[in-house]
Amino acid sequence: MTTFLIVEDNQAMRLLIRSIVRKVSDDIVECGDGSEALAAYIAHRPDWVLMDVEMPGMDGLRATRAIIAQFPDARIIIVTQHADAGTRDAAKAAGATGFVGKDNLAELLTIDLT
Repeated sequence: MTTFLIVEDNQAMRLLIRSIVRKVSDDIVECGDGSEALAAYIAHRPDWVLMDVEMPGMDGLRATRAIIAQFPDARIIIVTQHADAGTRDAAKAAGATGFVGKDNLAELLTIDLT
């Protein structure tokens, strides 16, 4: 079974993302900020991380870099409301596998998340 780590500071958005990925897995771990993301990754070794960008404390791009630095094969999809080219480029540079705008979360289901 595919395991997901959702890193999102907004609880309502976390629940919405969870409801979408629950269609492919019930094995879902959540945390509320980037500083918790690396510890959660180490503890659970998820198949996929769904990472917000803007969060208090450590943002999602810094958290992505921290995870990728220790786990180069980690698969991280940036999930953000900032779908501009600059944010996409920064996500790719941080090591993200993919990018989904929060205005089109259904796109998560078009990615092979297995």
